Amino acid sequence: MTKNEILRFQPPVAELLGREVIDVDTENGAATLHFLARPDFANRHGTVQGGLIAAMLDSATALALYAVLPVEQTAVTTNLNVSFLKPACIGPFVAVSKLLSRDHRYGETSAELRDPDGVVVATAVAKLRIVRRRMTTDE
Repeated sequence: MTKNEILRFQPPVAELLGREVIDVDTENGAATLHFLARPDFANRHGTVQGGLIAAMLDSATALALYAVLPVEQTAVTTNLNVSFLKPACIGPFVAVSKLLSRDHRYGETSAELRDPDGVVVATAVAKLRIVRRRMTTDE
């Protein structure tokens, strides 16, 4: 896989979350993504269930680190700290993430999730372990 293919890859969970990669900064480690929370994402209050918000932020924080890694490396989240700030209504969201720090084994990133009015509904800080990418025969 090329770097661009890695950054644009849509695993099934990304499709579930309605994820669209809008921009990736491969120099500084940052990403902008769109997500679409469907009606079946609602909790008993009619807002987006927190675990799905966390999944959106996990996706966004990881992409900020993937952006600066060489093709033979990837990363796995070891800690994701999410702060839920406002109820998130069903519909579209924008996530913006950035790389905070990185060494040869770990990276730390942050992200915020905004509703269509630009209101931040949740934020996250992630710690990720950098590992060697497993190449398959399909790649």
